Amino acid sequence: MKRAIRNLRLPLAPEQARELELGQLVTVSGPLFTGRSLFHIRTIENSVQPPLDYSAINCFFHVGPVMAREDDQWRVVSAEPTSSIRFERYGPAVVRKFGLRTLIGKTTMGPGTVRALQDVGGVFLSKIGLCGNQLASQVTRVVDVHFLDELGKTEATWVLQVENFGPFFVAIDAHGGSYFEQLDEKTAGRLPEVEEALGISPDFTFTEVNAPRRNEGSPA
Repeated sequence: MKRAIRNLRLPLAPEQARELELGQLVTVSGPLFTGRSLFHIRTIENSVQPPLDYSAINCFFHVGPVMAREDDQWRVVSAEPTSSIRFERYGPAVVRKFGLRTLIGKTTMGPGTVRALQDVGGVFLSKIGLCGNQLASQVTRVVDVHFLDELGKTEATWVLQVENFGPFFVAIDAHGGSYFEQLDEKTAGRLPEVEEALGISPDFTFTEVNAPRRNEGSPA
């Protein structure tokens, strides 16, 4: 049975956010703004942010869009979301500072952002099976841009009007639930069974990515 996709009008109200369930498929329609690393760093460390009405433009899209200038108008060529987990250091403070109720990105975010979204009544939406040019076609208008000359097109903050933008799925809900955390717990519980079926020894260990290097000349 095909799952219904719910279209959300932006800005999202707290009661609407709290109705959404983990894994639910949604699209969004209305105004949103973009940002990447420099948005987070400048906002929290330097108190520098675009002069937006964050109560009206309350959806934060983690993206550095590919933009083209045509006939004195900006056009979105591609809007591939960037991995949101790398913003976790600043994410909770940004959510609370602006009372953000909708985040859109790729992968997931950590426990600090989970708690912040629960506090403000917001959700994190993650991409599924989408490419940037598909999302670009759902942008109906480029409303404004901030810090373009200073930061360039990728790190500038773009204000976009979108219609039926997505679909995405609810990866973090407004009640402190995280889809990927629950998936990790479920997977961990089945791991011994899977390892046994594949003939993997119980004492098998994975390589530590950040393990210190051996000194040159030391035994292998």
